[in-house]
Amino acid sequence: MVGAPGDNPARLAHVERLKVEVLVPDTHVEAVLAALHAAGAGAIGSYDHCVSSWRVDGRWRPLPGSSPYLGQIGAVMHGSETKIESICDVDQVRGVVDAVRAVHPYEEPVIHLLPLYDLA
Repeated sequence: MVGAPGDNPARLAHVERLKVEVLVPDTHVEAVLAALHAAGAGAIGSYDHCVSSWRVDGRWRPLPGSSPYLGQIGAVMHGSETKIESICDVDQVRGVVDAVRAVHPYEEPVIHLLPLYDLA
């Protein structure tokens, strides 16, 4: 049980599901989607493969010692990426993250996991 931000401390929220956000180069969207779904992400009720995605402009600077997928060490780069959002159960999260990392081309993939509070 986790207290919901700003909620009455006497009322606790239970977290069973997480929102999964992944930034990926456009060339690898289908591979990341397949990995998410194979790991069980995207199931909502009687539906599966539930996902939203849109193009974003990513910016980054590879530092010395990095091995960038795209870009030059020390240069600020930018390029088109796709932000993928889906959902998974808490007990699936390790498998989902591992599956995404296995197919993602970035040395340091951007994977955000946000708790979804059930206040019922």
